[in-house]
Amino acid sequence: MKHFLGAAFIAALPTLSIAEVTVTSPWARATIIANRPGAGYLSLTSDTGDRLLSVSSPVAGMVMIHAVETDGNGVSRMVHLDALDLPEGETVTLAPGDMHLMLMQLTQKLEEGTSFPLTLTFETAGEIAVEVRVLGIVATGPESAE
Repeated sequence: MKHFLGAAFIAALPTLSIAEVTVTSPWARATIIANRPGAGYLSLTSDTGDRLLSVSSPVAGMVMIHAVETDGNGVSRMVHLDALDLPEGETVTLAPGDMHLMLMQLTQKLEEGTSFPLTLTFETAGEIAVEVRVLGIVATGPESAE
């Protein structure tokens, strides 16, 4: 079993070769009320290339992978992704103002200083569970909370 930052783990699969995915810096912004979506962020690196197929958490009825696209007039909008490709050896970072995880139908508000579990399901690596730190409402990343 390989250990990952953020208390993540990879399930042992009955194969000789398992693609490894490293999850770093999982965090979310605090929310003011529970009936508004939250946003989660993290970085993913795959040694051999993989695809993030889905994300789930007990604090959200649905977690969507969103990208941000800007049209020719400079207007940005969120676009739902069915999956997120992880090119071999490259780090894909989900960050404010860019790709992110949209936490829909929250069961509770996300309170600064708490954390919640998040399960990421990959095409090859299987399930990886991480603990997501909840930072302040205006946080720009884990380094802003230090």
